[in-house]
Amino acid sequence: MTAPLDWLAALGAGAIRVCRIVGSIVLFALSGLSHIVRPPFYGRLFGRAMMEIGYYSLPVVALTALFTGMVLALQSSTGLSRFSAETAMPTLVVLSITRELGPVLAGLMVAGRVGAAMAAEIGTMRVTDQIDALTTLSTAPMKYLVAPRLLAGIVALPLLVVVADILGVFGGFFVATAKLGFNPSTYIATTLSNMQTQDVVSGLVKAGVFGFLIALMGCYHGYNSRGGAQGVGAATTLAVVSASVLILAFDYFLSELFFVR
Repeated sequence: MTAPLDWLAALGAGAIRVCRIVGSIVLFALSGLSHIVRPPFYGRLFGRAMMEIGYYSLPVVALTALFTGMVLALQSSTGLSRFSAETAMPTLVVLSITRELGPVLAGLMVAGRVGAAMAAEIGTMRVTDQIDALTTLSTAPMKYLVAPRLLAGIVALPLLVVVADILGVFGGFFVATAKLGFNPSTYIATTLSNMQTQDVVSGLVKAGVFGFLIALMGCYHGYNSRGGAQGVGAATTLAVVSASVLILAFDYFLSELFFVR
């Protein structure tokens, strides 16, 4: 009887630990959101976070979207040709980019670049007692460090996804017209006629959620890091991994919300 009871106790302890972590993240997120809407507002820090998340991430997101659109056109043409449905390729490209690939790939790229940087910066401040110094100076760390980054994530990632959508569709257009023999005007007309407002809006909503998750995970793991340089390294890894997993999980739930009838 001892072994089953030990196994059950370990299972219960693991469940309690997961609930504790989830609760801690939710409380951290609610605290950060509450500081966004309460004065004062640190505009300089918000602008800096916008530059870090948006402007400096633009090259990697743009290249990722461009080549994804090109590969998608090439591969979809190969698959659709088996069913004599090559004319559906422009529709497949634009829907795939705007609904899924644009926001998801942009989110994953930004998570790898910005989530790690946030966790490392805030984690270093934690282990060197700079966050405690902010409290001593009567400055709320959540408002000073977390709130501007959360707001910047919500705003910046949809702007990046707009660029990703344009370049992804252009990549598909370029391959289709230059390599696969599509007529440019016919390709553009097919793309515009089959793209709906809901497709673009759903992708931008996903991007806003993903941006919030990236900033939340970066700030949370950095804010709660412990143990010197090793703890900062662990927080950086956890920030990227957790943000990436949450992006893929929330992508499914948001897709059900928008598209499942």
